[in-house]
Amino acid sequence: MAFPRGGLKRFRPQTVEGPSFAELFGALPVAVLVLDPDGRIAHANPACEVLLNHSETSMVGQPYDAVLLPPEDYADRRDGRGFAAFDAEIEAVRGSRLRVDFLESQVPDHPGWRIVTLHHAPQARKMNHGLDRTAGARAATGAAAMLGHEIKNPLSGIRGAAQLLQSGGDPETNGELTRLITTEVDRIAALIDRMQDFTDTRPLDLAPTNIYPLLDHGRRVALAGFARGIVIEEWFDPSLPPVLVDRDAFLQVLINLLKNAAEALKGLAQPRIILSTAFRHGMSVNAGPGQPRRPLPIEICVMDNGPGAPADIAEHLFEPFVSGKPEGKGLGLPLVEKLVRDMGGIVQYAREREPEVTVFRILLPRASA
Repeated sequence: MAFPRGGLKRFRPQTVEGPSFAELFGALPVAVLVLDPDGRIAHANPACEVLLNHSETSMVGQPYDAVLLPPEDYADRRDGRGFAAFDAEIEAVRGSRLRVDFLESQVPDHPGWRIVTLHHAPQARKMNHGLDRTAGARAATGAAAMLGHEIKNPLSGIRGAAQLLQSGGDPETNGELTRLITTEVDRIAALIDRMQDFTDTRPLDLAPTNIYPLLDHGRRVALAGFARGIVIEEWFDPSLPPVLVDRDAFLQVLINLLKNAAEALKGLAQPRIILSTAFRHGMSVNAGPGQPRRPLPIEICVMDNGPGAPADIAEHLFEPFVSGKPEGKGLGLPLVEKLVRDMGGIVQYAREREPEVTVFRILLPRASA
């Protein structure tokens, strides 16, 4: 059934129980536009009326660009494909310039029909700024707790071993104590090395790279070690162009995510990891004030059929010292986020229902021709 023009008052199919489509559409807190195959506005919800300073009556039937000037790279999208631009600047013809997360998707089974959602970015940014101090305090508290546990305990063992050595003893016992001291000192040094990874500001060696040999290498490393006995499927787009990455940094990111997935699958009867790639036309992010938006069309996903992160920490997975594992240090995913960011990309966490999987999605720039 096609979307009719002329406003939602003409389209009010009732369910057996509960609100109508019009009532649900009108109650959405996010601004939504529905476009017909001719690129004209068919519907606009109240949140959209407020955001664009336009009534639905005045918008319905008008060409899209008569009401809203989309992001600059919107014209480069491909027909029949979705489009997403985060923290993008748009212009409402009867209003001012706005910063929004702009997403356009096709309506299944209705060729040419599109839905545009506009998430008002300043509201989200304002909320995030308000949480900055909380996140910083959480990270500092976590650092203190982790350092107290991870350094104080081995120091206690080292002190005890040194006291036994001082009291004498047979050579075999002294050799064991010496090895204990060496092992514990090495463990402290390794912990400090991992923390110092976050302070490394040297630029990465980015180069055009065929991503598939790296994905294959990471998969073989996983299957030979921490993911032994787990099925790793490949859902690949064979036409993916070269990607702009640092080979070593990308492998570190990939192996870290694969290991994270393998650990999440412990105890499952049919553990499964999926590696997927795709080219996402129109995907871009804000590169900063006065700079053009940065396209990130290369998508690489590491998925698993595990239970996902606990709900109370899902929003904080990329913050240092946050971990859902009793033995976790909370340093792996923050390092992943830093390395991906240093390669010009972004990494996201999500839970998807069809199929029900945990997804770590990496978006990276393609190499220039």
